[in-house]
Amino acid sequence: MELSFYFGSHSSYSFMGIFFCLLLFTFFRNSRVVLADSEYLIGLGSYDITGPAADVNMMGYANTDQIASGVHFRLKARSFIVAEPVGNRVAFVNLDACMASQLVTIKVLERLRARYGDLYSEQNVAISGIHTHAGPGGYLQYVVYIVTSLGFVRQSFDVIVDGIEKSIIQAHQNLRPGSLYVNTGEVDAGINRSPSAYLNNPASERSQYQYNVDKQMTLLKFTDNEWGPIGSFNWFATHGTSMSRTNSLISGDNKGAAARFMEDWAKQKSFGTQSHSSHVAASGTHNNQQGFPRRVSSIIPPVHENSNKLKELVSSFKASGGMQLSGPQSIVQRVRNTFSQGSQQNFVSAFCQTNCGDVSPNVLGTFCIDTGLPCDFNHSTCNGKNELCYGRGPGYPDEIESTRIIGDRQFTKAVDLFNTASEQIKGKVEFHHAYIDFSQLEVTVSSSEGKQVVKTCPAAMGFAFAAGTTDGPGAFDFKQGDNQGNPFWKVVGSLVKAPSKEQVDCQKPKPILLDTGEMKLPYDWAPSILPIQILRVGQVVILCVPGEFTTMAGRRLRDAVKEVLTGDGNGEFDNNVHIVIAGLTNTYSQYVTTFEEYQIQRYEGASTLYGPHTLNAYIQEFRKLASALLTDQNLHDQGPQPPDLLDKQISLLPPVIVDSTPSGLHFGDMSNDVPINSTFKRGDVVSATFWSACPRNDLLTNGTFALVEFLDSSQNWVPAYDDDDFCLLFKWSRPSKLSAQSHATLEWRIPQDSLPGVYRFRHFGASKSFLGSISYFTGSSTAFAVV
Repeated sequence: MELSFYFGSHSSYSFMGIFFCLLLFTFFRNSRVVLADSEYLIGLGSYDITGPAADVNMMGYANTDQIASGVHFRLKARSFIVAEPVGNRVAFVNLDACMASQLVTIKVLERLRARYGDLYSEQNVAISGIHTHAGPGGYLQYVVYIVTSLGFVRQSFDVIVDGIEKSIIQAHQNLRPGSLYVNTGEVDAGINRSPSAYLNNPASERSQYQYNVDKQMTLLKFTDNEWGPIGSFNWFATHGTSMSRTNSLISGDNKGAAARFMEDWAKQKSFGTQSHSSHVAASGTHNNQQGFPRRVSSIIPPVHENSNKLKELVSSFKASGGMQLSGPQSIVQRVRNTFSQGSQQNFVSAFCQTNCGDVSPNVLGTFCIDTGLPCDFNHSTCNGKNELCYGRGPGYPDEIESTRIIGDRQFTKAVDLFNTASEQIKGKVEFHHAYIDFSQLEVTVSSSEGKQVVKTCPAAMGFAFAAGTTDGPGAFDFKQGDNQGNPFWKVVGSLVKAPSKEQVDCQKPKPILLDTGEMKLPYDWAPSILPIQILRVGQVVILCVPGEFTTMAGRRLRDAVKEVLTGDGNGEFDNNVHIVIAGLTNTYSQYVTTFEEYQIQRYEGASTLYGPHTLNAYIQEFRKLASALLTDQNLHDQGPQPPDLLDKQISLLPPVIVDSTPSGLHFGDMSNDVPINSTFKRGDVVSATFWSACPRNDLLTNGTFALVEFLDSSQNWVPAYDDDDFCLLFKWSRPSKLSAQSHATLEWRIPQDSLPGVYRFRHFGASKSFLGSISYFTGSSTAFAVV
């Protein structure tokens, strides 16, 4: 109105008004051209989801002794959104967590609905876990998955929900015109941990494949029209079990490590954010001539090369003593930028999980810890004992080194695929979703007698479930490959809930240890209603499944969907369609094997909850989703809704009562300092221990508990490494289980490419008073030299 009035009231400006309108028309016309050329709007986001680093049982191994007590490196939620300029959009979230949770998904969708209306829903949002076994548990809603964490852990749950929401908000705010590319290649980072079950698949089927695991990585490259490459997401099958069942440090395991390496590599290459003012690499394992990460800060010149001067400098910096802070100031001390710089978004790289059910990263094979001999092939036992058989990673016996190697293999291939990606993604953005009751689903299967209708079963776990795997064996006298069961344990299981004859017959040949699908006290022990989902971006189709498919089960599902998509003759899809499985997505329901693998009843078969026809049920229902994708038809029957059990959750984890230090000492004071005038070489391990407080008092989200600081040429201490670095460990401990006192040990393995100079440790924490107030503190160690 103001423009119309202005131009209409002043005839001398009429020509300028017309000219201005022409400029506006040209601008919007060009904007439409940009969108048409790029075809998509793309946005990426990332946020810290590191849970409580103390007292909480870790999710994955179901080992009651595996209690979190520190941080290896931080966990993230990483998201991408791809949208048509006017039309559909999809959002995919990759969690550095063991798996997705139905309750987490429900609450994230509620928040998105409150913020964006119907823009994001269960239809077009997928939340997937990488399957690390080194993250805090207690965030799922079904009883069987939170028993070892002493029930529901609200702190674990909240930080994941918050982080997912914020990562999606970032991705939404970052939506800009861009292009996507897809590339594939082979990675050698896993072996089949249940080869005897795999061999029960038909020989004619096995002969179609070179390996008994899927070695293909599929990578999406995201490129902003103005800024260039801004991120990548890839899918590759290997378990997050490089870190063992005795590890107590929070870690993203091999996939989280690969993501950290690639995001730091991108910083070095100046992808994404341009103004990164700190050290920019994580692994410290590649030389700079290869173009891989080198730990050289963009603000720190190569100083302190004179060793005598180094010693003089070191001697002048003593431990600071503990100091009170006004708040969680470690956030501003982070080495890496958490948020976008200016208008430009950070590079985001996610290493997603797929059909990893029978794939182990412990690639050296399985051996008996008492004799060193290979384990029994069929049962993975050693002289009949299951608990003595362990897989060995490539860095054996160093699990952190094994994590680095398997992560590095994925990272190296991802960089190669990223650099050579040339196949541009073009086509529609679409999605379909349905809830299915897997406890009683009728499934049509083919047999030698023709087609017949069978049914899935209520959830149940077999005896071999308790045997565990070679990545983390169980206890007592359970063993894999057991389709008979043990009379004693059958009695024990029956005391909890005796399965009906119908259930026993339905689950055969699985001997039922726990009839979880029919156990309802104090609330549901296992899920029955599961989400299935297809996301499509051009020629890339993502099958979102709520479990761990074995290698052959995943192949059958992909082939079935491909047959539907390419078989109708309309030409929308051809043999170049890229179909990937996103495992452990939206909720969790354990494993899915083939019918033939189920008969062997190794761990994966015993953990296939809904009986021998579970895979056929998935294939049947995904074929329906794929058909809907071709016809653009909405599935009017979305199925029964899964329950929201938040109000029924029980938590038995005791709260933090109070933190204290010995008389005369303060939080942040040194308990065991670095020796005075110390000098270390690259490759050495240096550590210092502080008087600390329980990390549960404040998770320091987007902050850090640990820093290695570097003395720059202006005599300022600048952050060099933090607790999101692979080389710096934050270890927390109490002198005794019920003690109010605690220690924080910072342990740094000095990378081979660290700068020579003067360094020190700095610790951040939060303490709780007897009245419940939270106070923040910090402290720094005596300085030391690296030469």
